Amino acid sequence: MTSSVTFANDEAGWYIGGNVGQSRARLDEHTIMTQVSPGLFTTVVGDNTIDGGGKLFGGYQINQYVSLEAGYFDLGEFQIYAKTLPVGAIHSNMQVRGVNLDVVGYVPFTENFSAFGRLGVTRALTQNTFDGFGAAAGMSGKLSDRDTFPKAGVGLEYKFTDSFFMRAEAERYVISNALYDHNNIDLYSVGVVYRFGAKPAPAPVVKALPPAPAPVPVVVAPPAPRFEKYTLSSTELFGFDSERLSMPQPKLDQIAAALKTDGGPRQIIIVGHTDRLGSDKYNQKLSDRRADAVKSYIASKGVDASRLQVVGKGESEPVVQCTETKKAALIECLAPNRRVEIDQVVVERKVNP
Repeated sequence: MTSSVTFANDEAGWYIGGNVGQSRARLDEHTIMTQVSPGLFTTVVGDNTIDGGGKLFGGYQINQYVSLEAGYFDLGEFQIYAKTLPVGAIHSNMQVRGVNLDVVGYVPFTENFSAFGRLGVTRALTQNTFDGFGAAAGMSGKLSDRDTFPKAGVGLEYKFTDSFFMRAEAERYVISNALYDHNNIDLYSVGVVYRFGAKPAPAPVVKALPPAPAPVPVVVAPPAPRFEKYTLSSTELFGFDSERLSMPQPKLDQIAAALKTDGGPRQIIIVGHTDRLGSDKYNQKLSDRRADAVKSYIASKGVDASRLQVVGKGESEPVVQCTETKKAALIECLAPNRRVEIDQVVVERKVNP
């Protein structure tokens, strides 16, 4: 919960969802049959402890890290088959359904991908039907029990949009077997989550740069072209959360041409910057990769790669500070911080005697 990843407060809100999957009961089969048929010797000859399961739920996201969730679950049906001495047979069929209340904690890895864990309590109804044959004919009947037990689970969640999420998770339910004790049922499932009130993020807004001078000519007689510092918005260079350059890139073509002319800077430095959304480590690596991508592109235009220095500064040098609490407004305000700067390091000029 002390992760350095920061998020806007508008993560809060209501959501609903549902999961389907496979449930696996971990039953003490021999003890169950012994309890239901006192006086008879029983031997378990078969079982079916795997069935389909699922749940429906709703919750409230308090912030990016914590939510409260309540729901209804159906863990399916499970069977046990046993033979008895004197000669007879017993068939058991167990059904488990109930409601739950959980606290869910999230650990974000990126803006869209996170892990989560849950702790909660359940109130479940277990119905166990027994059919006896032969010497066990008198053991037929139906037992049921409602009880409250803890539950726990872990999972992964991926955000496709601000409204639509997908989950994969594993949970353990402690349930009564309606006889003598409790058993465990594990539910492995996938599901979807829909969040209410989410608004699509607006397209990034790039603040206008000061008017640029006339394009630097590729081939021109002295005086030599002047190389100026360029600040390029990352949105005009890359896709969201990507280091792959979008095409075409006329501004980078112009810079490469200027570097190949006489009087251009001997070396330039390419500096990648990010905003503060995301962890320090993730932003540092993203700024490194984006600076390297710009270097590779300029070098592909015939500029010696040794003339190109790259630096990633992550989120360490913002040009604006933002205090917006709404996520969309915060993303828009922080846009100037997501940039790549290109500047000269050393300029070599010929001096006539």
